[in-house]
Amino acid sequence: MPLYRPRPSIHIVLMAILKIARMGHPVLGQVAAPIEDPDAPELRRLVADMLETMEDAGGTGLAATQVYVPRRLVIFYVSADRADRENQRQEGPENDEAEEAEEVEEAEEAEEVEKVEEVPLTVLINPVIELLGEEMVTSWESCLSVPGLAGRVPRHRAIRYSGIGLDGREIAREARGFHARLVQHECDHLDGILYPRRMTDLSTLSFTSELGARSQAEAAEG
Repeated sequence: MPLYRPRPSIHIVLMAILKIARMGHPVLGQVAAPIEDPDAPELRRLVADMLETMEDAGGTGLAATQVYVPRRLVIFYVSADRADRENQRQEGPENDEAEEAEEVEEAEEAEEVEKVEEVPLTVLINPVIELLGEEMVTSWESCLSVPGLAGRVPRHRAIRYSGIGLDGREIAREARGFHARLVQHECDHLDGILYPRRMTDLSTLSFTSELGARSQAEAAEG
């Protein structure tokens, strides 16, 4: 079942699967430039190609820099099942950032709405992130630009993000759990940051083939 259904207003028929840049390519270390014209036809074509590429690669998100376009654009999508599964994993026993059981229980209750809602397919132009609070959660992440590897990355539990959609309207949301982790991961790409730079314990950087089912296809792939 496809991850997305392009809206008729996009007016794009032909799409292409783009090559994904890998860690070590200079484009992944660049700070992406803002997009000055969200209505540009070439931007719509790029978005369509990124959607096709993300689905083909089995990812949950993709930044324009990952397809060799250093502009401030990200796309992402998370099903309700995926969000719930990942949020439960972040609250599991491997989360070293949870100080007290009572605090974890309160956080889980606060995330109930997030767990049952999917993150709709989102095209975010010139995104801005505001961190909400100082609470951090450490969980597994992987990346289409760092194939075959995964590592445990600390991220802020809650954020507020905003940007412009492909229809020209402003998008403004608050996010928690895996939703927040995914947006932080994708927007890091726009500042030339890959997840290994966020890791505080590089001993967890591992080949997914060696980690088994707990990490394969379950980390934030973007």
